[in-house]
Amino acid sequence: MKTVLVSGCNGFIGQNLVKKLTNEFKVIGIDNLVSSSRANLVNLNKLKNFNFIEQDIIYLEQIDDKIDYIFNLACPASPPKYQSKPIFTLETNFIGTHNLLKLAKKNNAILIQASTSEVYGDPEVHPQVETYKGNVNTIGKRSCYDEGKRVAETLCYEYRKNYNIKAKIVRIFNTYGPGMDSKDGRVISNFMVNTINKTPLVIYGDGSQTRSFCFIDDMVEALIQCMHIDFDFPINLGNENEISLNELVDIFNKTFGINKTKYIESVEDDPKIRKPDISRAKKILNWEPRTNIKDGLEQTYNYFKKTI
Repeated sequence: MKTVLVSGCNGFIGQNLVKKLTNEFKVIGIDNLVSSSRANLVNLNKLKNFNFIEQDIIYLEQIDDKIDYIFNLACPASPPKYQSKPIFTLETNFIGTHNLLKLAKKNNAILIQASTSEVYGDPEVHPQVETYKGNVNTIGKRSCYDEGKRVAETLCYEYRKNYNIKAKIVRIFNTYGPGMDSKDGRVISNFMVNTINKTPLVIYGDGSQTRSFCFIDDMVEALIQCMHIDFDFPINLGNENEISLNELVDIFNKTFGINKTKYIESVEDDPKIRKPDISRAKKILNWEPRTNIKDGLEQTYNYFKKTI
């Protein structure tokens, strides 16, 4: 049985990925539990073929197991959390990714680097194609995450070029579903909490900004597909169906009952538009998301009802 190491295993995407992987692989999960709840580990530790190591990839210690695949999901993705620890976020992306690349080199392992749509910043090209170089502020509130992910991509590129390590970069767009942190700070988790607590849905700005939401099951399917197909260029993973936040409010109201909406001042460097071009994913990975937003939101709502 081959072994997969998943850093950031206790996070939203990590949990869901691990659950799927343990059906076929031995999985070693690494997490420092800085931005995720220790309570999540209860369910993970029940999984067969799973072993958890509480560790920070910035200070990665020796791992004796032979590693065949590495998923690097380690990094706070919630804006409130990464903005509260900007230096840590940068170090996780540079030092932590470098440590995992060295581990991949030692084991001749395949590494899948979870990058982000944030590398495009507040985009001036729409939809965002992988060849677009982005419009990122290097000295703003979001910069530690955006620039950290960008330099992590460069590390993967250099390790592939210099050491022939099969490092693959995927740029993950907005993802939602069961397992999300209620204090994540992004729009769907915020709307879920507000809806359940019967408090106003809060929008930063006028609500015209757009997002494209991918359900977690579809995202996990794409990530697993990346294990088996080699590529040497970044690939966008996300949903092509773009909606405004005002449209998202309408969906919530129609699906879960009418709620008030409160508009407040927009946040610095908040992207005005966000939609992936997933032509590469369709062609190279033979993948595209299948879950419509209404079905995905209902599954997410049921999860939040149980956890709040």
